[in-house]
Amino acid sequence: MNVPMRLTVRISVGLVVVHLTGAAMVCAADPLPSWDEGASKKAIVDFVERVTAKGSPDYVAPADRIATFDNDGCLWSEQPVYFQLLFAIDRVKQLAPQHPEWKTEQPFKAVLEGDKKTLAKAGMQGLAKLIMASHAGMTTDEFAQTVRDWLKTARHPRFKRPYDELVFQPMLELLDYLRANGFKTYIVSGGGIEFLRVFAEEAYGIPPEQVIGSSIKTKFELRDGQPVIVRLPEIDFIDDKEGKPVAINKFIGRRPIAAFGNSDGDLQMLQWTAAGEGPRFCLLVHHTDAEREWAYDRDSHIGKLDKGLDEAKRRGWTVVDMKRDWNVVYPFEERN
Repeated sequence: MNVPMRLTVRISVGLVVVHLTGAAMVCAADPLPSWDEGASKKAIVDFVERVTAKGSPDYVAPADRIATFDNDGCLWSEQPVYFQLLFAIDRVKQLAPQHPEWKTEQPFKAVLEGDKKTLAKAGMQGLAKLIMASHAGMTTDEFAQTVRDWLKTARHPRFKRPYDELVFQPMLELLDYLRANGFKTYIVSGGGIEFLRVFAEEAYGIPPEQVIGSSIKTKFELRDGQPVIVRLPEIDFIDDKEGKPVAINKFIGRRPIAAFGNSDGDLQMLQWTAAGEGPRFCLLVHHTDAEREWAYDRDSHIGKLDKGLDEAKRRGWTVVDMKRDWNVVYPFEERN
């Protein structure tokens, strides 16, 4: 059944009331139907039940039920390159005639030559440089509209679908499940905060104030008598690797009890989460399904998972095998 993501009705965590011999019995519906039965699903459910059951030695008050999620490769796909990088590439190509110097300056040279390998190596700092150059002087409202327009028209090179349809159905269910059990869910991503805020609420149910990401500097000014926030061509903060726990501490003010990622860029966020007192849960999405999505880990230029995979094994973190643990990857997929 081909249903666009934004029209997909998520399977919500609910209660099914069953009447048996005149007595009403309440049984919980499966909150994670796109997850195959196995160790990963069991670990998630066991943790949630332990920290939400009053009287349990692992009970955690709702105010402390903080869960943080990476975005690229964790909540949606990230191949062949980060989706925000593809957005920046399109903008740079549009603006290139005004900037002849880009023909010899990286990472602009790589964009204009279609050198994806060099672009991938540029990482989040390269992405930030492209965004700064292609959007300097724009107001935050103008930038948001540019992103919305791009999401409406751009198509993924492999799936020929809008990028915001390439979200992971199992993770959408997990977000709903956690929120239904009193968790507050945050995105903590290396991607641009203003890029993410455009679609995060519609795609994931995560409001803008619960999105943390990399940023460029901005300033307040009056334009034609109207107050605006203007984007400047200067990096403010890169929310990747060591930056993630720093940003969590700065913007959330509580250490998460659960953290979800997929790459070495998320390792420090998981380490910070795991180091707290009381029950903790850390999960990595391992991309193992080349047929339905992609298979990559230690040698990938995008979403490299090397040190994190080793540490997950040592620490007993949950590692999701996408091919084995998910019976559906995307909302538009036919269920097995």
